[in-house]
Amino acid sequence: MVLQVRRNFQITLPSLIRKRLGLKVGDILKTTLEKGRIVISPAKTIDAEQSWFWTKEWQEAEKEAEEDIKSGRVKKFKNVQELIADLDK
Repeated sequence: MVLQVRRNFQITLPSLIRKRLGLKVGDILKTTLEKGRIVISPAKTIDAEQSWFWTKEWQEAEKEAEEDIKSGRVKKFKNVQELIADLDK
């Protein structure tokens, strides 16, 4: 598809591309230059208040927890008192 650069260097993405990518008004797009080409791709932003979740340390802990769950290295408790009693052992 061929696009025209308009006033203020704006372009319009064809509807076929918008529909296939599920783009909506207000979505964020990232642009990069790759071998003399402009590459436009959808981007996700992270709310600053939730950025801790995406730190390397937190993601490593999430993976460890997932592995514990998959391998059965978890315990279930009926209530908080049972959990505290188990922690006190």
